[in-house]
Amino acid sequence: MAVLGLSTAFSPPRGSWIAVRLRHGATGRSSGSLSLRRSSAAASLAVRAEVSFVSGDEAKRLVAAEGYAVLDIRDRRQYERAHVRGSAHVPLYIENEDNDIGTIIKRQAHNNFAGLFYGLSFTKPNQDFTKMVKSKFSPESKLLVVCQEGLRSTAAADALEREGFQNLACITSGLQTLKPGTFESVGEFELQNAGKAGLVVVQGKISRILGAVLITLLLFITVFPDQAQQLFDLAGIKL
Repeated sequence: MAVLGLSTAFSPPRGSWIAVRLRHGATGRSSGSLSLRRSSAAASLAVRAEVSFVSGDEAKRLVAAEGYAVLDIRDRRQYERAHVRGSAHVPLYIENEDNDIGTIIKRQAHNNFAGLFYGLSFTKPNQDFTKMVKSKFSPESKLLVVCQEGLRSTAAADALEREGFQNLACITSGLQTLKPGTFESVGEFELQNAGKAGLVVVQGKISRILGAVLITLLLFITVFPDQAQQLFDLAGIKL
């Protein structure tokens, strides 16, 4: 089998591609004489749907005027902080609660730094993502796929496109670019601020400095344990 891929970009950030597959005939021998059997060349044309990347205002129009449903694929924490009223929630990444030793160590390190200071969840890919979406929507549905920064929604739209969804749109650079009031939202935060949490939000620059100090201290204790113990002894701190 030979595969020929043709890629075209009509206007950034829109794009589509067409894959054309050609199956060639086979040769064979029959009745003791050399003969060439030619089968008719079979061609199949597969066209992948186009994912549209739109501004916040255009996204609002798609929902209000063209009947697009909002599919929020952010993690649970961000969704609970703020989400578009009436949106469906199917996370592309879910909280990682595995209990193997490697995951426990990584989760603890994450929670003590990124989780504490930036409010980020420790997550892993949702292996049932497309299955969960297909339980809520048919491939013919019009979906506005949203996340906070625009990266996860692009990956989610690509996965749904491969599953046969034909009408997909994403907000360029995500919900963080929305103007206040673009969508009616639910939650304590503004949609554009739902990705901001943790001590850096509460205490601003103070927490950024404190976080850097704690990370430096941890590295010092790890690399120079004897010197660290001496300093703690002088300060009267018992480890």
